[in-house]
Amino acid sequence: MTEGILVIDKPDGVTSHDVVARVRKRFKMKKVGHAGTLDPLATGVLVVLLGKATKLSNKFTAFDKAYRATMVLGTKTTTADKQGEVIEQRPYDAITPQQLAEVVGRFRGEIQQVPPMYSAVKHKGRKLYELARKGIEVEREPRSVTIHKLLVGEINLPEVKFYVECSKGTYIRQLAADIGDALGCGACISQIQRTKVGRFALEDAVTLEDMNEDCIRHWSN
Repeated sequence: MTEGILVIDKPDGVTSHDVVARVRKRFKMKKVGHAGTLDPLATGVLVVLLGKATKLSNKFTAFDKAYRATMVLGTKTTTADKQGEVIEQRPYDAITPQQLAEVVGRFRGEIQQVPPMYSAVKHKGRKLYELARKGIEVEREPRSVTIHKLLVGEINLPEVKFYVECSKGTYIRQLAADIGDALGCGACISQIQRTKVGRFALEDAVTLEDMNEDCIRHWSN
């Protein structure tokens, strides 16, 4: 029986569940799962577990992760990314690189983050995104997450590129939205790429088209 770990470079526009379905069909097996959901908008490292390796899911979801992303200042949406409905637009042209650097600095280290409504976090047994799709918003408790590294890259307003290394449970969409709120102009994500999960980097990943038995790894601590 095929089993092990497959590191996929998830393309834009498909869900993590879609990737699992493709892997399941490709290797003709039922027991397939992933360790850490990526939004349909997001690309990059998605760890897929096959066979007995599905028991390792909790271990992989606990790993630190790294992302490259782009946020758009001045626009707030229902999902905190460009795929959501625009709910507010504010001026952003007065934001300076110095102001951006000062605000971003507040989000390094251990921070409190409220999970977005469009997330798989559960409320009374139901996933938040299921409630959000029905127009229901519920109060969410903030969670402690750790931002190990947060670097601002190219600034071409309203777009700001950034790189982040963080603990499990961190929502990059929410991080961008919170930075936007702290700047006073709001923000949403237009692009996001997960570059690392634990020791698995983007360079280790294969595309859905190129995956085969030779790409499956056996886990060792």
